[in-house]
Amino acid sequence: MSDRTLVQQAHRRILHMILEGDLKPGEILQEAALGERLEMSRTPVREALKRILSQGLAEVQGRFTRVRRINAEEVEEIFFLRLALEPNCAREAIQIDPDLLDAMEVRTIALMRQGPGDEDVEWHTDNEFHQMIALAAGNRATARLIANLHRRTAIFDHTLVPARFLKGWADHLDIIDALRHKDGPRAEKALRAHLEGARDAIFRRLEQTGIRQEPAA
Repeated sequence: MSDRTLVQQAHRRILHMILEGDLKPGEILQEAALGERLEMSRTPVREALKRILSQGLAEVQGRFTRVRRINAEEVEEIFFLRLALEPNCAREAIQIDPDLLDAMEVRTIALMRQGPGDEDVEWHTDNEFHQMIALAAGNRATARLIANLHRRTAIFDHTLVPARFLKGWADHLDIIDALRHKDGPRAEKALRAHLEGARDAIFRRLEQTGIRQEPAA
């Protein structure tokens, strides 16, 4: 098993432990202890914890890295911002290079055919898709903000929300087709529906784990 595969496996297992409550908010994340628990060496665990930190699921407090409480309101705020920015970018991206669209379409179809597997390739393809549209809209500052927001919700990939795997990629193909036909309103509508579908699937997942609570009246 390659080093990269071990890191992916460690990351996925630690992520599940956090979301299922096996690792509780405030609990210290120690490489050695997690390595024993996962029956892995410290190296893949260390790299996995770096990802967990970058995704906002852990935080450094003094000398320790601790599990950070997942805040459903924070996820809602992230999608509020993405919905305010990305559909507008899709509407404005109709002058996008057709070669970029063709290349992204080929990559997307290949991922759909092979099914869930290489999480890094899937994440980078998804990220590049959203960046392709944001950059084509002509605002690099907005593109950087979208990249940061995307990173913070990318933890909810197909391993945690499996129903989104084929649906998410199919949404991408629909958006690509709208952009290829220079149909800005259709691209905007399709990207909005894509984000709303992802948001709703994440909230259903959070409800299953008891993390998302209904707001007080």
